[in-house]
Amino acid sequence: MMRDVAIIGAPLDLGAGRRGVDMGPSAIRYAGLRDRIAALGCHVRDLGNISVPLAEQIEPPAPDETLRYLQPIASAVRDLAQRVRDIVAAGALPLVLGGDHSLSIGSVAGVAHNRRIGVIWLDAHGDYNTPATTPSGNIHGMGLAALTGHGHPALTGVLGQTPVVRPGDVALVGVRSLDDGERELLRTSGVHVFTMHDIDRRGMASVMEEAILHVSVNTAGFHLSFDLDVLDPNEAPGVGTPALGGITYREAHLAMELAAASGRLSGLDLVEVNPIFDERNTTALLAVEFALSALGKQIY
Repeated sequence: MMRDVAIIGAPLDLGAGRRGVDMGPSAIRYAGLRDRIAALGCHVRDLGNISVPLAEQIEPPAPDETLRYLQPIASAVRDLAQRVRDIVAAGALPLVLGGDHSLSIGSVAGVAHNRRIGVIWLDAHGDYNTPATTPSGNIHGMGLAALTGHGHPALTGVLGQTPVVRPGDVALVGVRSLDDGERELLRTSGVHVFTMHDIDRRGMASVMEEAILHVSVNTAGFHLSFDLDVLDPNEAPGVGTPALGGITYREAHLAMELAAASGRLSGLDLVEVNPIFDERNTTALLAVEFALSALGKQIY
């Protein structure tokens, strides 16, 4: 699949409860991302990282704060959205490296600027909390809700569009850990939810084919936001919020292969790679493999 790919890093860990995902973009690059994409025949540019302050540079949030580090996160995702918007306008596919999953508020907003897109959100978690439901105040658990219009205006209206995506144009795949409040909100949201039960019962091929269909109807394509914790932690140990019972290595590849085969992929996030908890950069290496499959690499 010949295409232009622009890599951009978002070394953001302010939205997570555990430190370390700010090193994720470097770990993924170190795993050979650029050269391996170029070997597919793609024209690839690495645009570096957006600027994100360290937690030590910021006044710490109060223990009971329901939107921890709101202002610096809002600033970072707005910057990322503008950069991604420009990448798309130049005709390239944005490949965003994280960083915690709050960054996807910006990456999706950039891809969705002035057009209707779908979103496939591969994740162990729903990321559908709001300030009213969050048990932690961590914004990486609110990204998908914000994109569909639920939450603080600094997060729901990035680049002036609210909601960024329609709930019916979103598929959440691989979920197996939900907080009570987000579960109730998801049930009435219109988001298409495919849990691990669905994958176990139906298989990844059937689930992804249906997810791709849902997010492709009347859209300009879809953005795929891949949280590495969707994999079982025995396969991908280097994540900050592991949850047992996730998808396998081959199921993840199949999901990416089907996304590539659809011809509808408009952008890709690889998020929540945390080298502190990893083993010999295993999870970053997996992230590179999955990116290659999403960009058209085939076994034969």
